[in-house]
Amino acid sequence: MCQLLGMNCNTPTDICFSFAGFQARGGLTDVHGDGWGIAFFEGRGVRVFLDPQASSTSRVADLVRHYPIHSLNVIAHIRKATQGVVSLENTHPFQRELWGRYWVFAHNGNLHGFSPELLGQFTPVGHTDSERAFCYLLEALRRRFPGGEPARPALFAAVRELAAEIGAHGEFNFLLSNGSFLFAHCASRLVYIVRQAPFARAHLKDQDVSVDFSELTSPDDRVAVVATTPLTDDENWTVMEPGSLKMFVDGAPVDMGPSATCAFVRQDLAPRCGGAVLASGR
Repeated sequence: MCQLLGMNCNTPTDICFSFAGFQARGGLTDVHGDGWGIAFFEGRGVRVFLDPQASSTSRVADLVRHYPIHSLNVIAHIRKATQGVVSLENTHPFQRELWGRYWVFAHNGNLHGFSPELLGQFTPVGHTDSERAFCYLLEALRRRFPGGEPARPALFAAVRELAAEIGAHGEFNFLLSNGSFLFAHCASRLVYIVRQAPFARAHLKDQDVSVDFSELTSPDDRVAVVATTPLTDDENWTVMEPGSLKMFVDGAPVDMGPSATCAFVRQDLAPRCGGAVLASGR
């Protein structure tokens, strides 16, 4: 199972603390040694670092860990390969342009029998089910909203519908952002925490590292961090409901209406969509 990490804030923030623990999961405290990547949105641009090497030994990861890039939205991924060889082109997160903005996507899970016809607007470069799903999702959004990016409620509803459709093929946890917000889709396992005043101290699970956020923040700061499993051992993380979609804006989840999608039930090895178990293709 791959590892996901996302951050959404109301003021540009660095992710050095969270990334220190996340980096260790790429071959040191966990078995995910098939590459890693991270994307930082800066205005309308995005700065992406990718490395097919294990993050725990990657010199590029060391650079990111010690280089405080401030961003409103960040997506990171540590890979345990299931489809596609270990290579740079198969390393998450993936990036494409839609409606004049960059979109970034990372996926955790495995999709079976997912071979949709793509019309050529978005074409995978590598050979992963993840990049194929990303291209299909963006192509479907462009067809549905040819006039440009819709209002957030309509966009949320469309992404929710597509998450359920694609999730019928297997485990489809993902993070998606265009720099204005962060989508988090939980098929089986995702957690999040919102850090805001009064800020406190936190200690990483995967590294013996602590930080006192009250010394690094202002009273108005708010930061949401999303991960596959909790990164700290002394904070209360919220477990997302399997088969649900959330949108984070300005460092907090926002209510966008119905959020149910397609849950992946491990004991059944199949998704449950709307209460029905669908064949996963295994």
